Amino acid sequence: MSGPAVVTANLVRDYGHGAGLHGVDLEVPRGGVYGLVGPNGAGKTTLLSIVAGLRRFDAGEVRTAVGAGRIGVCPDTPEFEPWLTAAEVVRQSRGLAARGARRRRGGPAHDTGGTAPDPVAAVLAEVGLAEAADRRTGGFSRGMKQRLGLAVALALDPELLILDEPSSALDPSGRAEVLSLVAGLGRTRTVIFSSHVLADVQRVADTVGVLDRGRLLFQGPVRDLIDRFLRPAWELRLRAGGEQRLAELLRRQEWVTSVAVNSDGSVRVEASSTAVGERRLPQAIAAADAALISLQPVDADLEAAFLALTGGRHGQDGQDGQHVEHGQREADRTGAA
Repeated sequence: MSGPAVVTANLVRDYGHGAGLHGVDLEVPRGGVYGLVGPNGAGKTTLLSIVAGLRRFDAGEVRTAVGAGRIGVCPDTPEFEPWLTAAEVVRQSRGLAARGARRRRGGPAHDTGGTAPDPVAAVLAEVGLAEAADRRTGGFSRGMKQRLGLAVALALDPELLILDEPSSALDPSGRAEVLSLVAGLGRTRTVIFSSHVLADVQRVADTVGVLDRGRLLFQGPVRDLIDRFLRPAWELRLRAGGEQRLAELLRRQEWVTSVAVNSDGSVRVEASSTAVGERRLPQAIAAADAALISLQPVDADLEAAFLALTGGRHGQDGQDGQHVEHGQREADRTGAA
């Protein structure tokens, strides 16, 4: 099938005091990984919960290419009854989801069994928990609980997988494991995952959406976001004395957008375009009679592009963001239809 996996049109969820979602037009391509980024309190959890059918909205439209029974969801902090084993958690979740799907189809509400390979063992193996299948979850680490949450979301082999902050609060090793899982899952289904760790999104996402204060500021390929909001830059190292002459000359050039002499003596230059910089920078070095030691492009990253787009709000995700998210959850509990 063609067409997007998820579309929202002018989606609104109003919690008052400016919190919520304000006219969000989301479009998630079918297949691959869509990374939703934004500071805490931006509305990421609200948006994903609405797409998953877990929260109501006040206005707009939500369309998914698959039915509710083909959507898997993993919250940011999955918790399980500590006396249950990993296999029991997945088996119970699979049974509940299957009964719900049968009720929607109008079929029998019991498990008819079958001779196919054990799906519980298969899904635990997929997330790297095969050897922990019979261990009680009370002894699981944070990373193991995150992987078990993924296993629960995968219990009925969903076509659309929604993951809310799947790498949050994990150590570097645990985060790398979960991100590797997310990337692999994106090869066989559509995955939407949210994060405020921009390096994680850049690592695994094919498409990115930037949500800030309930508004979707950008969506498209990660490379497009970087190219649109960042200028190409180079870092130069020169023999002593040449850096100031070159900096003074470059500041007079119309194609140069920024020049900085760093404390270690290197010079950072930003240009209006890559092609112009590559052509004109060597000419400027020669004109300044500067002895070049090294010249290399500066790798642009998603975090720098995000800061340029949002005006530097990435760091403003502390107590205010936590308060907004808490208020959103309270409003949903008290105002759900």
